Amino acid sequence: MTAAASPAMTAAEVAAAVGGTLAGTHTAIVDGIAPLDRATARDLSFLATAKYASLFEQSRAGIVLVTAELESAPGACTTRVVVKSPHDALLSLIPRFYRAPVRDAGVHPTAIVAKSARIGAGATVEAYAVINDGAEVGDRAWVGSHSVVGAGVKIGADVRLLPHVTLYPGAILGDRVTVHSGARIGSDGFGYVFRGGAHEKIPHVGRCLVGNDVEIGANSAIDRGSIDDTVIGDGTKIDNLVHIGHNVRVGRLCLLMAQVGVAGSSRVEDGAILAGQVGIAGHLTVGAGARLAAQAGVISDVPAGETWGGYPARPHRESLKASAALFKLSSMMKRLEALLDRESK
Repeated sequence: MTAAASPAMTAAEVAAAVGGTLAGTHTAIVDGIAPLDRATARDLSFLATAKYASLFEQSRAGIVLVTAELESAPGACTTRVVVKSPHDALLSLIPRFYRAPVRDAGVHPTAIVAKSARIGAGATVEAYAVINDGAEVGDRAWVGSHSVVGAGVKIGADVRLLPHVTLYPGAILGDRVTVHSGARIGSDGFGYVFRGGAHEKIPHVGRCLVGNDVEIGANSAIDRGSIDDTVIGDGTKIDNLVHIGHNVRVGRLCLLMAQVGVAGSSRVEDGAILAGQVGIAGHLTVGAGARLAAQAGVISDVPAGETWGGYPARPHRESLKASAALFKLSSMMKRLEALLDRESK
């Protein structure tokens, strides 16, 4: 279901809505948002850094949000709203232009809801969704088509499950959680004991606890605990294709970007940022506010507040120096070979 466009806004209305200063022509009217290179005279766009000044110069946007430093940048758009942060201003305007999808409360006739399940007031259960025994769906929650809510699972108020989400037994979601299509929450972790000539599976009986205001991207997987719990803290945002292993504890307000993998029993403390394809070995701690650069391979604890990168991960400047030295190795080898060749003659 696509969002419907809202009524148009004049330049004066845009400036008032974001607390900005209107400069240039005041007659522009916009009813959409687009990047500088795609914007038309009916679109609002933004210029937050001089890096994109060349795009701004050619842009056909009707109104542009700009910083004070870029207010006089050359360009065809003469209607400019000066704000401290164009990104923040744009974020506040998006809901004015694009309304949230509309849904009807109630259970679709094709959905399967166990008699012992509880569906909260104003909740929506779409076609072919399955709500199993003892599950609780909070007030105004929205369960998408073909999603499965396992036995005993608890979902808080205003939760949104997009189509084809699976919540295994043992999963508990707080309020205002969004889970995108294909995500699997509370699946068994990867735990085996080699015994009697075979890999014997360790039963997983722990829970998977997801806090309030968490977003979980498409096709991500978060394992339940083995005998402990896997925990995702309030306000944490998880991108697509992320795997979080059993017994992992992720703190509040963390960011985990695409293809991150966190092995079992590790800790990611409050406010940490894990860029794309970061891998964290098991039983480690990433300290509060730490930042891990893309593709960092973490095999030791990361101190709070530090920025690390590379493999094995180390302080970021040290990692950059090591990479630079490696790139020089080829030319150094050529010079060494030439020297040895002269000496041999």
